[in-house]
Amino acid sequence: MPRSPLFGRRIHISGSVVDDISIASADDVRAARELVETLVKELLKRGANFVIPVDAEPLRKVDGLPICFDWLVWSTIKDNLTLRPPDAPGPLAVAVQHQKTEDQIPEAYANLWDALRGSQLIKIESAAHWNMNGKRMEAQARFGDVLVALGGKEGVLYLANLYHDAGKPVVPLNLTLCPETTGARRIYNLGLASAQSRKLFQIANDGDAHDWINRIRFPRRQSISERVYVLVELLESLERPRAFAVRLLNTDLPEFDDVQAFFDTVVQPVVEGELGYRLVVIDGRQAFEHSRIDQEIFAKLHRSSVVLADITGTRPNCFLELGYALGRGLPTMVMVREGASLPFDITTLLGLHWKTTGTVEDRRRAFREHWQAIRNRPPLIPVEPLIS
Repeated sequence: MPRSPLFGRRIHISGSVVDDISIASADDVRAARELVETLVKELLKRGANFVIPVDAEPLRKVDGLPICFDWLVWSTIKDNLTLRPPDAPGPLAVAVQHQKTEDQIPEAYANLWDALRGSQLIKIESAAHWNMNGKRMEAQARFGDVLVALGGKEGVLYLANLYHDAGKPVVPLNLTLCPETTGARRIYNLGLASAQSRKLFQIANDGDAHDWINRIRFPRRQSISERVYVLVELLESLERPRAFAVRLLNTDLPEFDDVQAFFDTVVQPVVEGELGYRLVVIDGRQAFEHSRIDQEIFAKLHRSSVVLADITGTRPNCFLELGYALGRGLPTMVMVREGASLPFDITTLLGLHWKTTGTVEDRRRAFREHWQAIRNRPPLIPVEPLIS
């Protein structure tokens, strides 16, 4: 069985149920929970990872059913670890908590949490001393790759905006767990307009996002297994995270052939074939989403997951784009051909000085080693709150 495009990607399932039985019946809530449980099992089989909050579990007053899905996701993962491929990369889940988390964990899940947090499967991230949903959501969106939203209110809308601003897919489910005017249903209704669908998510190989929005309408007559099948198919069809290339593109300059050969034989095979990103180069030959090429460049750059900045040839536009990436705090790998003359400020950045000689495998190995060394490097200027 070929490896799933979801292998190693972090899926964030988020949302809640309104405490109003006239909007969300008990049957609707149970069906949603069955869908989430089945979806998590299918994602585990494909080697996907997760982002999951750790918090209390409030219950609906009308029927005592859980309002949120977080502990359902945790318990499903714990009970189905054998489904996960043995070579799937870790951590299996990023757990986002705050300083009051330990006191709020439901007693029914205390043993489950103790078992998971004591394993190597879980990476625990704290939202510092902020007992505030917004700060926790910022941490969740930072680590997640894809947001799957169901139900919810303003929190789901805020989380969707965080994912959108980072250029990450938002998949809203049109389940009757909240009013049509809020939460995931409001986001879903936005996507029903074909001009808006691509704002929610983009499909690999220029697929039709609007077609997928209609496929996940999920009428009541559709079984849970059918819904999950379609949803997983959509998640596997999503465009991969974007790796934006800042590089020399002028074919008349003497360094162009070396730069092109480096990207063709080293960068693209590793970044796309091994790391699972889609390499994005804006050279005017692609279909435009914006009216001007500079707008196209910075819109794509702004919402990229990583930036690969090759400054061979010392082109002013490359330095401008590199500066934007560093200022935005995007994970940025700086590269240059060995022996190139660089401005002083650039020499202080740890970069890859790539060679034009040696075997292709040796050059790819140098790229991989440098990537591993700098991929978790903090931003150039960390953003620190006035009060923490």
